[in-house]
Amino acid sequence: MHPKALLDACAELVAQALTFEHPADAVVSRYFREHRNLGPRERGTLAETVYTVLRKKTLFESLARSGSGARERRLAILGFAGPRSFVKSALSDQEVQWLDDCDAIAPASLMPQHRHNLPEWLVEPLQAQVGEQFEQLAASMLETAPLDLRANALLIKRSELQKELKEAGIKAEPTPYSPWGLRVADKPALSRLEAFVKGRVEVQDEGSQLLALLLDAKRGEMVTDFCAGAGGKTLAIGATMRSTGRLYAFDVSAHRLEALKPRLARSGLSNVHPAAIAHERDERVKRLAGKMDRVLVDAPCSGLGTLRRNPDLKWRQSPKAIEELTAKQTAILASSARMVKSGGRLVYATCSILPAENEAIAKAFAAAHPDFVPMDAGELLAGLKVEHAASLCSGGDSGSLYLRLWPHLHQTDGFFAAVWQRK
Repeated sequence: MHPKALLDACAELVAQALTFEHPADAVVSRYFREHRNLGPRERGTLAETVYTVLRKKTLFESLARSGSGARERRLAILGFAGPRSFVKSALSDQEVQWLDDCDAIAPASLMPQHRHNLPEWLVEPLQAQVGEQFEQLAASMLETAPLDLRANALLIKRSELQKELKEAGIKAEPTPYSPWGLRVADKPALSRLEAFVKGRVEVQDEGSQLLALLLDAKRGEMVTDFCAGAGGKTLAIGATMRSTGRLYAFDVSAHRLEALKPRLARSGLSNVHPAAIAHERDERVKRLAGKMDRVLVDAPCSGLGTLRRNPDLKWRQSPKAIEELTAKQTAILASSARMVKSGGRLVYATCSILPAENEAIAKAFAAAHPDFVPMDAGELLAGLKVEHAASLCSGGDSGSLYLRLWPHLHQTDGFFAAVWQRK
């Protein structure tokens, strides 16, 4: 594709993404469906350009003021995800000079908001939590996430999968914490691999794998994944149960559960029962009251722990949206807790890094439900042979009450989990 045409396409896609009417990945997918003539390399450049602009929007908008031409074109030039020489061949002499001037600015001389590229309302709660590590955290959230894979323990050992991927030309390293995980630096096409087609491997962030591990579901148990979505954790839990017992995958979105079906078919699991529910007080939920050995509530949340993958979320969320989410989280946790039998385990989790969605919800639940006794996540993970388990946790007297994962410390998405046992 000619450089000028590719830059024009980037500008068009940037303009669509910056309306924030839809998630960025949906905008990109739709654009690719409408432009089927694009090759894989062009698609890669287009997607990465959009994500770079979303990551560094505050900085780029400031730099764009000194340029000329349409705003989205200037942003696309600054964020262009390809060789500078390539994009410069599509620019006027004046634009080349402007781009050189922008590229020459030393990061250390930038104003804080142009370094961290976070909306103002997010800065304070994050600084309050991580203190001097704030710059490090902000920088980590501007990076692209690696690709984490999970070996399906029902069908293959991690070491065997690593060998199989190597034979297919994919270099994968074991994840430091999850016993099932492999980390891949680039973005190989997995869907054609035999290991993928036969269900031996799934794409899943290491943090998400640790949530499934923390539930520690056993053979023959009755288990519910309460907000199953497309089922990444459901599949991991089913494998720990060795495909025995019953595993309910509930979600209010039938559409999301549909996405689970092909993954389920590949996985070799026969104990998973997906079911769409109307709301957290659905009749199906009531019928299972007091019957579950384990319940995982991976609650709907802001997703702000996934900014490396979904940088648009920081611009699409707001304090008001967080307030609405916390009300929903409180209701879902209280309702799903009714399903847990005496002696059973409840895990509340989010992929958020905000205390309002995490510790605040967990503390309020514990205060309102004295029959649920908090369990130490660090101790549980150490018992499951997770290395450096205490370093993955925070809170409580021992400092390891909650699982608390951070991109800058653990190279995972940002995750939180609290665990209780019903008396």
